[in-house]
Amino acid sequence: MRSLKRQGMLCRTCALSVFREMQAETLVAGWWGPLSVLITPFVLLANLGALSGIRRMPAPVTPGWRPPLDPGKPVFQRPAGVLALIPLGLLGLLVTLVTGLLLVGLVPGLGGGDAQLKPGSCAVNDGDWTEQDLRSVPCDSVDAQFRVVDPEQEPCAKGDFLAEPRYSTEGIGLCLRPVR
Repeated sequence: MRSLKRQGMLCRTCALSVFREMQAETLVAGWWGPLSVLITPFVLLANLGALSGIRRMPAPVTPGWRPPLDPGKPVFQRPAGVLALIPLGLLGLLVTLVTGLLLVGLVPGLGGGDAQLKPGSCAVNDGDWTEQDLRSVPCDSVDAQFRVVDPEQEPCAKGDFLAEPRYSTEGIGLCLRPVR
């Protein structure tokens, strides 16, 4: 990984030419390191600050002792810019996937995770008792196997099963009383 900076007395046309050359080089060569994959997007965005400074410069009025550089094509119209769309697209896809997975895992009900059981509701166990897979069902459903009881309100009776604390909003084990 390396960081380059060019300084000098440049007119707007020459500065734009240097910017486009360096930005295109960063787009192609900036991704090829373990940390560079994470740092390159920030470098590309920081370089846009330099571009805004270049655009505020006045246009050259008279030619100096030598003609200004040809600014060339804009960055994404160069082969290097088009090639850079591959890692940028992959990075965008990765960020989208990670964000989506985090949302699905963090938002209750989206992730298909543990169902939250409430006292008075009914539940069914789709797994066995060593690997509980409880979900809430309507009490008038034929699938209803258990009525959920809060052990702090009513103690568990003989024959009741105990739901793991992950199924409770309070993090306590709820009693599951068979309905049949």
